[in-house]
Amino acid sequence: MKYIMMISLFMFVNLSLSSGSRAIGRSAFTIKRGTNISHWLSQVEDRHMEGVDWFTEADAAYLAGLGFDHVRIPVDEARLWDEQGQKIDSAFAMLNQALDWCSKYGLRSIVDLHILRSHHFNAQVIPLWEDSTAQEHFFDLWRDLSMELRNRPVDQVAYELMNEAVAHDPDDWNRLLKKAWAVIREHEPERVIVIGSNRWQIPDTFDVLKVPENDPNIILSFHFYIPMPFTHYRATWWRGGGEYAGPVKYPGQAIDEKDLSGYPEHVRTVIDRFNGVYNPEVLETMLHKPLTKARELDLPLYCGEWGSLPTTDERQRLAWYADMRAIFEKNGIAWATWDYQGDFGLREKGGGAPKQNLIRVLVK
Repeated sequence: MKYIMMISLFMFVNLSLSSGSRAIGRSAFTIKRGTNISHWLSQVEDRHMEGVDWFTEADAAYLAGLGFDHVRIPVDEARLWDEQGQKIDSAFAMLNQALDWCSKYGLRSIVDLHILRSHHFNAQVIPLWEDSTAQEHFFDLWRDLSMELRNRPVDQVAYELMNEAVAHDPDDWNRLLKKAWAVIREHEPERVIVIGSNRWQIPDTFDVLKVPENDPNIILSFHFYIPMPFTHYRATWWRGGGEYAGPVKYPGQAIDEKDLSGYPEHVRTVIDRFNGVYNPEVLETMLHKPLTKARELDLPLYCGEWGSLPTTDERQRLAWYADMRAIFEKNGIAWATWDYQGDFGLREKGGGAPKQNLIRVLVK
C-alpha cells in the first residue's frame, strides 16, 4: 500500500509540474490587442542610429494608456548584426531598452525576426531555401537572440521565428521552422514562440503548416490585408496593383470592372487576383483554415499584422477596421495592427498627430 501511495504521489507531482508548464503558454503570456513598432529596428535604409528616437519611453507609456497590451517589434538582421555576423551592440541596446520600457508600462513584447539578408518577403530570389550555409546562419541568429534575451520573463517577451516566410515548397518552411524552434528550445523550453504560415503568412496556407508537436508554448500567426485593392490602394511597393488609381470601396465590390478599363494588362491581371465582393461574412469565412488549425492543436491564434493605408475614404476604411476587430474578438484572435507610426499608422507618418478616429475604433 505504501508503495502504491508513493507511486500515486509521484504521478500527481509530475502531472502538476506538467500542467504548470502548459500554463506558461496559455496564461502567462496573454495578449489581446497591440501594434507593430515598424521602421525602427527593421526596414530602414541605414543601420546606424538615426532612428534612436523613433520609439521612446513616452511611446510605450502612450500605447499602454490607450489600452494596448503588447507590441510586436520587427528586427532585421542588417540592423542587429554586421556583415561578418557580429552583433551591433548599440542596436541590441536599443532593443533591450525598448523591452524595459514595455515591461515598465505593462506591455508585453514579441520580438519578430523580420528580414534576413538571405530572405526578404518581396524578393524575387530568396537564397535561404537553397543555401544550407544561409540556413545555419539563420539558426545562429536565433542562438544570439536567445542568449541575449533568455533572462527576460517568459510572461513578458515572446519570439517570432520569421516574418512572412515565402517558400515555393511549404515543406521547406516546415523543416526550417522546426529546426529554429529546436534551437530556441535547447535553453528556453517555456518561451512562447510565434509561428506563421507560409507565403506571407496568409490564412489560406494554414492547412499545410506543420507545427512542432506537444508544445503548448506556441502561438499561431497569420497576416490579413484583405481586400488588397482597398487596404493597399495606391501602394507604391505593390507591383501592378498600386498603379490603379480609380474608385475603390468597402464593403461591396472592391473595384468595379468598368473602372479597370483603360489600364494596362499587368495592372488588370494583378487586380483580378484580389478583386471581389467583401463584407464581414466573407472576411470571416477566409479565416477558416487558421481557426481550424488552432482548434485542432489547442493553440492561441494571432493576427500579427493587419491594416489599411489612409489613401481610401475614411468612413469606409474605419468600417473595415471595425469589422475586422469584431471578427477577431468574436473568434478569440489576438491582433496587432500594422503599424504604430508608419504608412498605415495609428499616428500620422513619422510620429505626427494621433489618428483619433482610428484609435477609437480599435480600443474603445
